Amino acid sequence: MAAPGSEAEAAMAGPEELVCAGGRNRKAVLCQRCSSRVLLPGAAVFARKELFLPAMKKKTALAGGCDPEGDILQDHWLVDDMFSFENVGFTKDVGNIKFLICADCEVGPIGWHCLDDKKSFYVALDRVSHE
Repeated sequence: MAAPGSEAEAAMAGPEELVCAGGRNRKAVLCQRCSSRVLLPGAAVFARKELFLPAMKKKTALAGGCDPEGDILQDHWLVDDMFSFENVGFTKDVGNIKFLICADCEVGPIGWHCLDDKKSFYVALDRVSHE
């Protein structure tokens, strides 16, 4: 089990501490709100890509797609198969984008998926915790 304060340290740690030599996630990826497991260790590859994610909300608020508040994030876990996730949900389409959310507490978005690319699911490091 993680020591007290280690989640905060991991969130503040650079991605190099979360990435193994092969470029994959060294630790499990968890929902920040409910600690539900999103990805197992080794299930994703570290990727840098600038993506806009709306501010964290419940799934019902995200589906509207009219909220301009959010963040441009660049550090992500890239997953190429949706069945690699342990626990993830998707919003309704917002244009050609689906946002990834925690399937247990429905808070998100924790990630981004473009419907034009069936093999690219991005999970923002800033929107999840690691253990």
